[in-house]
Amino acid sequence: MKRLHLVSLGCPKNLVDSEIMLGRLEQDGFSVVDDPARADLLLVNTCGFITPAVEEAVDEILRLSEFKRDDPAKKLVVTGCLVQRFGEELHRELPEVDLFTGTESVQEIVELLARAEQSPEPLLALRPERYLMDSSAPRRLSTPFFRSYLKVTEGCNNRCSYCMIPTIRGDLRSRPVADLVREARNLERAGVLELTLVAQDLTAYGNDLGDGTSLVALLRELLAKTTLPWLRLLYLYPTGISDALLDLMAGQERITPYLDIPLQHVSDSVLRRMNRRYNRATLDELLGRIRTRLPDCAIRTTLMVGFPGETDRDVAEMINFLREWRLDHVGLFRYADEEGSPAFLFSDKVADEVKEERFGRVMELQAEISQARLKRYVGRTELVLVEGVSSETDLLLEGRTRFQAPDIDGCVYITSGTADPGALVRARITEAHPYDLVAEIEEGRAR
Repeated sequence: MKRLHLVSLGCPKNLVDSEIMLGRLEQDGFSVVDDPARADLLLVNTCGFITPAVEEAVDEILRLSEFKRDDPAKKLVVTGCLVQRFGEELHRELPEVDLFTGTESVQEIVELLARAEQSPEPLLALRPERYLMDSSAPRRLSTPFFRSYLKVTEGCNNRCSYCMIPTIRGDLRSRPVADLVREARNLERAGVLELTLVAQDLTAYGNDLGDGTSLVALLRELLAKTTLPWLRLLYLYPTGISDALLDLMAGQERITPYLDIPLQHVSDSVLRRMNRRYNRATLDELLGRIRTRLPDCAIRTTLMVGFPGETDRDVAEMINFLREWRLDHVGLFRYADEEGSPAFLFSDKVADEVKEERFGRVMELQAEISQARLKRYVGRTELVLVEGVSSETDLLLEGRTRFQAPDIDGCVYITSGTADPGALVRARITEAHPYDLVAEIEEGRAR
C-alpha cells in the first residue's frame, strides 16, 4: 500500500480540488496518513491569491522538504494556484520538489506523478486548457462526513484591480445544473447534511451559458431533487443579489439564512479604484432589501484596509457603515501589493504602520458589534449541527447554528446534553461571546 500525506491550503474551492486529487490517488492505490514521515508521497495544494498565502505555501513546502531530505525516496508534489501563478520561478528555486503542476491538472495527478517518477529532473507541468470539474470525478471528502462543498463554477469575470484570480483560474466557467444536482445527490447519499455552494462569485453562475441558467434556478432544482436540510451560499457579488433570490430564501427553510457578500470597501472613491461595480448607495439599498425580506439573516462580509489612495476619511466611512448596518461577521484584510494586478501599479501606497492602525480600529469596533449581534440568540432555541468534541476541551461538544459557516465563523459550545457528530439537535442558547455561543441541548436529534 502506497501512503499519501496531503496539505490543502486556501479556500474551500481549493479544498474541492484536493479532494478530487485524493480520489484519483486512492484509485491508484494510495492511502492517506496523517504523519508525513510515514508517507511515500507528500502533496501540497497551494493558494497563491495574496502575499500571506504565498508565504504560507512556501513555508509548508519547505517544511515537507525536510522529510524528503531525511528520506530521498519520498516524492514531493506541489500543485494549485501558487504553481499556476509562479510555476517557472518555483521550478528554478525549489529543486527538491519532484513535480509542480497548476490548477488545471487536478484529474491528471496520477498520470503526472507517473511522468515525474520517470523524469531525471523536477517536472513542471502547466496545462494550457482550462479545467472544469464534473460529477464523474472521483472525490474523497476531507471534511466531516455530514458537510461538504459544491463548487458550481471556475474562474471569474469581475476583474477587480487587486485580484489575481482571473489570471490564475481564468474566465467564468459554469457547470450544468443537471451535473451539480447529480453531485449533490451523491453527497447526500454519502451522509452530507450541510451542502455549501461555493464559487468566486455565486451570483454570476450561468452567465456564461447563455441559456437562462442562474443561481435561483440551481437552488430550485437542488430543493426539488434532494432532501438536504441545509444549503448554504458563500461569496455573492453585491450587485448580483436579486429579489428573486431573497424571496426564495425567505420561503425555504432549507436554505440557511446566511449570506456571504464580500464588499471589500464602502467608500465610492476606493470602490472605483478597486473596479468594483457599485457604490455606497448600492450597498445601503442592498442591505435594506436583505433586512426587509430576511430580517433574521446573518450577513458576513470581507473588507480591506490600506488600499492605495485610501484616506482616513474613507476608513471613517467604513466604520460608520459598520455602526449603521451592524453586520454579523466581518473578515478584515490589510491590502498587499500583488505583482501583475492593476493595483500593483497604483500610486499613493498606504504605509504598513497606517494599515495596522486602521486594521486595529475596525477590528475593535467589529468585535463589539459581533458580540452584540450574537446576544440576540440568547434565550432562543436553535437547530445546531454537532461537529463533535470541542477543539478547546474534551469536556464540551461543539457545533454550529444555521447562522455560522464552517471554518470561517465562530461555533456553539454545548455544555449540556449528548449527541453524535452529524446530529442536528435543538439547543437553547445560554450565552454569547464575541464570536461564539454557548448552548444546552433540549431535545436530542431533530433529524
